[in-house]
Amino acid sequence: MRNYIGRFAPSPTGPLHAGSLVAALASWLDARAQGGQWLVRIEDVDSTRCLPGMDQTILQQLAAFGLISDQPVLYQSGRIHLYQQALQHLIASGHAYPCSCSRRDIELAQQRSGHVKPRHGELIYPGTCRHGLHGRPARAWRLTTEATHPLLWQDRRLGEQTQDVAAEVGDFVLKRADGCFAYQLAVVVDDAAQGISDVVRGEDLADNTARQILLQRALNLPTPRYLHTPLVLGANGEKLSKQNGAQALDSLDPLVELNRAAAVLGLSAPPAPADAFANWVAQWRCLYNLPP
Repeated sequence: MRNYIGRFAPSPTGPLHAGSLVAALASWLDARAQGGQWLVRIEDVDSTRCLPGMDQTILQQLAAFGLISDQPVLYQSGRIHLYQQALQHLIASGHAYPCSCSRRDIELAQQRSGHVKPRHGELIYPGTCRHGLHGRPARAWRLTTEATHPLLWQDRRLGEQTQDVAAEVGDFVLKRADGCFAYQLAVVVDDAAQGISDVVRGEDLADNTARQILLQRALNLPTPRYLHTPLVLGANGEKLSKQNGAQALDSLDPLVELNRAAAVLGLSAPPAPADAFANWVAQWRCLYNLPP
């Protein structure tokens, strides 16, 4: 087996909230339960959404809850050249192509074919530029999914998962029209570079897994194991987020917030506060049938 290396990778678009702590705690517990390392990566590749100084706020919040990276914190904003190298590899190998379509172009193409984008669903790219730009200037770069088949993978909590990326997503963006690299490419490059063996993250990101596996294969990179955790829901029944009223974590009494996060993960409160982390690590091993 590969040495265990896990990670928590927040975007500095706002302070951590209750849902963030669930994902951070779960990834930390999984690393500790398997005698591995736990890393923190600041996913600030999308500079248009990042808030100045929010990275330090997030790191201070994590430290207040006893969650400290085992290696220096990695920032995506300092790794743009590596994403460009990966894109060039995909272009040279025939996996990526330029696209001239705007979002409106894709919406109109979908309407003409009778498809309606579901709420919270993907705007499926119809492959308009797959075989040429037809004289229009390139705006973005996409990964071709034309020859792919439905992907199967095993999630450690959710069990067997499947997705037909070509039918359910289409050729997805690698580099946007504004010059920013897409999350999918950046995360795959970084996970491989950091030697991430296990990705533990919120269930809302499970839908990204098939796209990331396609990229890993196209770039000849290893595929980590995946575990997607339960979500904390807002008052409207949807994933807790800044958009539906998520409040920043209260670090005045960390154990209270940690107990709440542990409960979401199916763990019980420890008999003694001083033994909280050790107790939760032991419970995690039992929950996921890990050796002591």
